[in-house]
Amino acid sequence: MKIKYFVFFLSLGLFACESGSKEAGEDTTATEDSSETSAAGGIDAQLAKYTSVKLTSDLTVLSDKQKKMIPILIEAGKIMDKLFWFEAYGDKDQLMQRIPNEKFQEFASINYGPWDRLDGNKPFLESYGEKPAGANFYPADMTKDEFEALELEDKNSLYTFLRRGEDGTISAIPYHEMFKEDIEKAAALLREAAELAENAALKKYLLARATAFETDEYQPSDLDWMSMKDNQIDVVIGPIETYEDQLYGYKAAHECYVLVKDMAWSERLAKYADVLPDLQKGLPVPDAYKQEKPGSDAELNAYDVIYYAGDCNAGSKTIAINLPNDEEVQLKKGTRRLQLKNAMRAKFDKILLPIADELIADDQRKHITFDAFFSNTMFHEVAHGLGIKNTIDGKGTVREALKEHSSALEEGKADILGLYMIKQLHEQGEIEGDLKDFYVTFMAGIFRSVRFGASSAHGKANMIRFNFFNEFGAFARNEETGKYSVDFEKLEEAMQALSNKILTLQGDGDYDGVATLVAEKAGIGSQLQSDLDRLSSAGIPVDIVFEQGVETLGLGD
Repeated sequence: MKIKYFVFFLSLGLFACESGSKEAGEDTTATEDSSETSAAGGIDAQLAKYTSVKLTSDLTVLSDKQKKMIPILIEAGKIMDKLFWFEAYGDKDQLMQRIPNEKFQEFASINYGPWDRLDGNKPFLESYGEKPAGANFYPADMTKDEFEALELEDKNSLYTFLRRGEDGTISAIPYHEMFKEDIEKAAALLREAAELAENAALKKYLLARATAFETDEYQPSDLDWMSMKDNQIDVVIGPIETYEDQLYGYKAAHECYVLVKDMAWSERLAKYADVLPDLQKGLPVPDAYKQEKPGSDAELNAYDVIYYAGDCNAGSKTIAINLPNDEEVQLKKGTRRLQLKNAMRAKFDKILLPIADELIADDQRKHITFDAFFSNTMFHEVAHGLGIKNTIDGKGTVREALKEHSSALEEGKADILGLYMIKQLHEQGEIEGDLKDFYVTFMAGIFRSVRFGASSAHGKANMIRFNFFNEFGAFARNEETGKYSVDFEKLEEAMQALSNKILTLQGDGDYDGVATLVAEKAGIGSQLQSDLDRLSSAGIPVDIVFEQGVETLGLGD
């Protein structure tokens, strides 16, 4: 941000809360130093939770203009990174100046703030308190009652900050006004990239997205993005996911992926997008909960991701995407499911296989395969297109009705319906391989994902599923070996029951029911925590960080 915007923000009290009372942007006599200890026993142990991966792809398949486009898109991504820092915390530079220890600075960079995203957002710097549930989207002192009582246009908008003025009144500030100079730069970069685009649909999308930055009207560019079919370069950019807003789940955070499409793999996956309507009809719920028709223009594609920025780069890294989130676009055009193949492979090799060696019974270890991991991840994203987007009793969209719990339940739905889809397609002969591979790899995947912590939407979804499966006896733990075995018959019963429960809660817009489910089943029990601690003791990383950028790709001057 430029200085004039910093002064404006500070005057409105825009920075994230520190220690529950001070603003993170305020001057303070406290400073961090190397004597400060992290929440989990030392900064070295914290950094060891991540292993480094170089993000590359075979760029020889690209034209000269496509290669020239990539650095421009990466520059736009860096702006998204800057905006997400403000949304998640506040002033990055001010925070880093207060942390002279380079290791703590590195960990703060991974987490976009002083809170450990893989440990329930606990502060890893002693002078910081809890992370505000609403991140930096709302006044730190605003209560839910105050929000509900506000008669303020656009307070629920995905693209506004709420800010308290000197007289105590709250106003809504659109993103394109809050970030005016940076947004103008990002829009200019997208227009520059569009000049190099040899694909007409990509060119149209980039121009539409640039306009969306300047107006906060994203639906036209979402529709244009869905209309792209044969472009080899892609970029997902802008305020997209609402995970960072754990107060209501209303506010979208900025992020960017720069992608190179794997044309051969994408062709292999294309057939699965056509099965959604039939699978929707077979969902294990009454007809009222599956009355919506999935969009017919959905796609499945595989990519190498060559740059992450912002929300998707914070803490645990995304390996598959299902977009757009706009319910109207989904019903009209469907969604696109992007499988980030190189990042997925890195997590499988460096994390999932070692976890399986430690926690999966020896006689079932053979069922851990990359193909099953890829399919489980892919059908998770496909399953976002199933079910229902609007409540059946007029409460509005599921997202509006379930508020801050909507993301966790939606991720839980995608996990369990993804497995349901695999079973159905396997029975139809559309998927080859041993069905047990998908089930055991799915189980191992729970151990991998739950290490992200139970504070995130994905973490809550993982724990709900783990505890639900445990009650059904879908797996058993051997007390002598400390390893887990899947009971395949009971797992299928649990899968059916949990699918029904989640879809019903969503269709009913049952906020209280979901809150109860989260309260009862989203926690990590002592036995599971002990097993997860074994993984850390064995030196198995929790997630990955990236060596990325123009130089890494060999595109530097």
